[in-house]
Amino acid sequence: MSLINLKNQTPLQLARYSASIITLSNLVGLVLLKFWFIPSFSIWLMLGLSVIIFIVAYFLVVGILERYIYHRVKLIHKTIHRFKSKRNESLSDKLDLKHRLIDEVEHEVLEWAKDQEKEMDDLRELEVYRREFMGNISHELKTPIFNMQGYLYTLIEGGLYDENINMSYLKRTAKNLERLQVIVEELDMISRFESNQLKIESKAFDLPTLILEAFQATELTAKEKGISLYIRSDMPTGYLVDADRDKIKQVFINLLINSVKYGDKNGNTVVSFYNVDDQTCLIEVTDNGMGIAAQHLPRLFERFYRVDTSRSRDEGGTGLGLAIVKHIIEAHNQTINVRSTVDVGSTFAFTLKRS
Repeated sequence: MSLINLKNQTPLQLARYSASIITLSNLVGLVLLKFWFIPSFSIWLMLGLSVIIFIVAYFLVVGILERYIYHRVKLIHKTIHRFKSKRNESLSDKLDLKHRLIDEVEHEVLEWAKDQEKEMDDLRELEVYRREFMGNISHELKTPIFNMQGYLYTLIEGGLYDENINMSYLKRTAKNLERLQVIVEELDMISRFESNQLKIESKAFDLPTLILEAFQATELTAKEKGISLYIRSDMPTGYLVDADRDKIKQVFINLLINSVKYGDKNGNTVVSFYNVDDQTCLIEVTDNGMGIAAQHLPRLFERFYRVDTSRSRDEGGTGLGLAIVKHIIEAHNQTINVRSTVDVGSTFAFTLKRS
């Protein structure tokens, strides 16, 4: 419809086009005036008046654009950039009527709106996570506290002198107190990881030796379910990695306990490791247990997240083991992931730096 794409013009260009249109309109009027009413009207006079009209119209339009549009639009531009970065705010200061400011602001407003929409979505997700986390931690703490409360009230009301229950209830109270202590300690560990207060002390160590130590720490639990723990037979010996030995041992113990809890009776859990490149190795902990449905995998490393709530609580544990594993691996600047098939088994795979 228009011969000129006004959207891609600067304010100064728009002023020139506006002044040109005004001048042409007046020139047509002057020509009509000469031929119909004043034949003696000089052509040179008409051209001179047209030049004057163009100059006046140009500066008038520039003044209007600058006073009523440019300064307000630039204020919007600077306000948006103030929320983004100081570097971009200095860019706003350099914009003038020679720039396509409307295009700049349109682009920035759309980009800012998208950023705000993403932030709102993130905040909504965080709010859902916060509510779930508060509900989970409340439940995890409430269970041992209520159990201890029941046992202690029973003892206070006379059970302390009943030899059939006093020692039993005291032992149960102690067991729940230990569970409560583990929850608090693991939450404290996660908090220190997230605030970078828990430091990683890396050193070279033999990976197969560490895996065998983790097997020893979990073999009693594994034997109760008849689950075999072993390193894949074709793995090399004397394989060195560079990491925090104690923390990586905790990673293996947590993963092994998890595989035993949700593994099938008389099943097996196998650990294997491979070279990814000259600097990185891949370690896998694989079981042939019940497996995990695909919809649970993205949230598996969240604090207190449980795939099967009833079975998880029957099996014990705090629901923090995998969250701690993820924090430890990420503190080493490495990655961890899981792949699983229901009724086939699961594989937890993470990377470490080779020594």
